[in-house]
Parts: sequence; structure tokens; C-alpha cells
Amino acid sequence: MGPLIECVANFSEGRRGAVVERIVNAIVRSPGASVLGYESDVDHNRAVVTFVGAPDSVAEAAFAAIARAAELIDLEQHSGQHPRIGAADVIPFVPLRGANMRDCIQLARRLGARVGAELRLPVFLYEQAALQAANRNLADIRRGGYEGLKRNILTGAPPQPDFGPRKIDKAGGCVIGARDLLIAFNVFLETNDVAVAQRIARHIRASSGGLPHVKALGLLARGQAQVSMNLTNYRVTSIARVVTAIDEEAQRLGVDIASSQIIGLIPGDALGESAAERLRVENYSPARILETQLARIE
Repeated sequence: MGPLIECVANFSEGRRGAVVERIVNAIVRSPGASVLGYESDVDHNRAVVTFVGAPDSVAEAAFAAIARAAELIDLEQHSGQHPRIGAADVIPFVPLRGANMRDCIQLARRLGARVGAELRLPVFLYEQAALQAANRNLADIRRGGYEGLKRNILTGAPPQPDFGPRKIDKAGGCVIGARDLLIAFNVFLETNDVAVAQRIARHIRASSGGLPHVKALGLLARGQAQVSMNLTNYRVTSIARVVTAIDEEAQRLGVDIASSQIIGLIPGDALGESAAERLRVENYSPARILETQLARIE
């Protein structure tokens, strides 16, 4: 069996189910690509689609999805809690069985060049695929959102695209890259004071001197303050360690944790059923395990 690559594509649409379905169907119809799962968030106004396949198959599926998203999503009309710069916002490739990071870097760069040339979208290469130091960190590209990116491109301030036009239309830009497995994880607090979530996010995220390999934002979702995170190395900083740190800081601020939530799929060694119950993960199930979904398609 040949190399297998995962793509965890993020699209700026979580409220119009028919639009999300059309983007997912563009992937489903791509030969050789298998969708492992997808979900939408109304407050974030965002959808995450996880699919796998051989390198060329995954790249074709990603291109089809980016094209469909650019056709259907207007960033001039878009609003949501989550930072975004484009209709097809972030397209990361992750090496799985028989693949390595070099394969994903090459794939990201080829796809970026194609999206820029054929779809006329500004493309930013990030993480391991980055060609510019200013574009390596996703948070730096998204700072200021779609509106800020329009201003930056006009003035020549970073970030600037690696491929495509140096202008932004209603579909925005597209961030494409190569990275290792990460866990997207949210913690809801028993308060609607988003400032509490923002203080906790600053306390735990690596860039503020908190936990290593943790990226965090404080947002408002479902009428609750939410700490929204990416855990970029769960073997160094586990889900349990993150929840403990949030709980300690929340208690110091006089707030309790209400629940937690997985976004997308997680590796099998990241969280077991008993740990999920202890950490108040509201949506844990075996279907959330990456290896379980891979076994389903093999």
C-alpha cells in the first residue's frame, strides 16, 4: 500500500449546511480521496473536513474543495468568532502511513502554486512548507483577519502571498502548509465573560510563556466563554495537562469548567474513554479516533 496523507481543511462556513455539503461533495467526488469526517460550528462560522488519500489524490481533492469554497463563500458577508482570512481558510497536509514531512511540503508547495495560478487566489505557505519566515506561524498570517489582510497586501506589509495575485477579492486568501498531527480542543467555562477565557488563553499558550506546544484563544461560543486551542504536540503537552492548567487558572478567577470538546479526529493514544469522562469531553466517541476511521476505509 502506498503513502497516505491526511488533509484537515478549514472552511469559513458553519451556518449554511447546503454550502458545507457542496464543498464536502467536491472532495467525495475526487477519485482516491476518502472523507473521514466533517463538522460545522455556527458560532465560529467554520467547517472542518478531514480526508485522506495518496498524495496526488489528496491534492486533487483539496484543489476541488478550494475552488468550490471560493465560488460559494463571500468573506465580505462573513462573520464569526474564529479568525479567518479566506473562504478556504487553512489547508494543512499531515504525513500518515508511509509518508513523511518532505512529501507534505512538496505537496503543499505544488498545490499552492496551482491555486495561485488557476484560481487566482493569494496563497500563503505556512509551517513546514513556509517559504517566508513571516508566514511560518498561522497566527501571524491571520492577525487582523480578512480585513487586515486586505490592508496589508495593499500597503506591502507582511504577510505577503507566496503565490497568486497581490490583491484580495471576496474569497480572500488561502493558507496551505505541512504540519504534524495536532489536536483541536475547546474548553467551555461556566461564564459568558469572554475576558476570562482570554486571560486563561494568555496564561496557557506557549507564545505567552505558558505550556509548550499550546496555541489558545479566548472566544464566545454557545453563549459561553470558550478557550479554543490547538495542541501541536500532544505527547509533550497532553490534553489532561491542558485541562488541569485551565481548571487551576479558572478556579483562581472564580470560574468552573463546564465541559470540553474535540474538534475533528484525534490519535488513539491521545485520549481514552475513561480520561474523556474525567475531563468532561462532551463529544467523545470511538468515531473520533483517527485510527478507527482509517480502519473503516481500508
